[in-house]
Amino acid sequence: MARRLRLGMIGGGQGAFIGAVHRIAARMDDRYELIAGALSSDPQRGRASAAELHIAEDRVYASVEDMITREAGRAHPVDVVAIVTPNHLHYAATKALLRAGIHVICDKPLCHSLEEALDLEHEVAKRQALFALTHNYTGYPMIRHARAMVAAGELGDIRVVQVEYAQDWLATALEASGQKQASWRTDPARSGAGGCIGDIGTHAFNLAEFVSREKVQSVAAELTTFVEGRRLDDNTQMMLRFEGGARGALWSSQVTVGQDNALRLRIYGSKGSLEWAQESPNELRFTRLGEPPQTLRRAGPHLGPEAAHATRLPPGHPEGYFEAFAQLYRDFAEQINAVQEARTPDAASLLVPGIEAGVRGMRFITASVASSQNNAAWTALE
Repeated sequence: MARRLRLGMIGGGQGAFIGAVHRIAARMDDRYELIAGALSSDPQRGRASAAELHIAEDRVYASVEDMITREAGRAHPVDVVAIVTPNHLHYAATKALLRAGIHVICDKPLCHSLEEALDLEHEVAKRQALFALTHNYTGYPMIRHARAMVAAGELGDIRVVQVEYAQDWLATALEASGQKQASWRTDPARSGAGGCIGDIGTHAFNLAEFVSREKVQSVAAELTTFVEGRRLDDNTQMMLRFEGGARGALWSSQVTVGQDNALRLRIYGSKGSLEWAQESPNELRFTRLGEPPQTLRRAGPHLGPEAAHATRLPPGHPEGYFEAFAQLYRDFAEQINAVQEARTPDAASLLVPGIEAGVRGMRFITASVASSQNNAAWTALE
């Protein structure tokens, strides 16, 4: 067994939800050890956060540049760094780390603009360091099984893809209270051109392409802001045209009262259909043409190797959000270990979203915003 990877973290200090999620995911399979961090732009909060996480005082840094410089002089520097900051800080941190030869795990969306995304794509192509993007819903066993079923032709030709992601936590002007997560997500300077579309719409988009194995060619989008005074969209509805001829629709909303984290995907083909809901992630509904629906459950001999690879517990023991997130960390650890050991990684580990998924997400946001500004005109992603 390879040693634990030495992990650093940018952002994710006190009050940051996603930082804690990343740390739990990294530790779940015992493949990483958090040893360094630039956890906050506020030095006092950064030191307090590091103390809570048992990070040594001499490995608490003021910035990513400080981390890179000082870690380079150590006998055992960080192997990989997780970036869990607001969107506008992803680009500079990722670029600096890649140039320093440090592997990167970045939260989604990739960055602040399409121009930054294309530049990062160029950086990844010419560097030795690896890059992963945490579209964590791709780590669910039943999502990987659904993708394999599509690849095996069990649905036939893909005709219709429907995806939705509904929440209600921004149904009021929460950002006006100073709540940290709401404040930066509704601020175009930190979030980018998209609000809801960038925060959760990109998850829906990524999942639709990941499972259907079809790329969205163009969108006709309407981005709406319902909460008075909000500067970015909080509801998005759009039609989708796929390159392979399929048609679809995407809805994302953060103002739908009564919805917690309702991510749902439905795919219809000429031979059958699939349906999956994130709030019941261990089940996948499969219907063959002319036959009664089946409910496939996570774990068991009836599923293929793709689901088995992403499963930790026996049948009857539910797995969920943390395990799916951890799957990306475990798979990325395998990729890094393969580089360190000069070998080919396990093929099953290569489903972690990378720079291509990041650029696709930024193209999606850019096209959706442009379409909405043009009265929902059809707008190509490329």
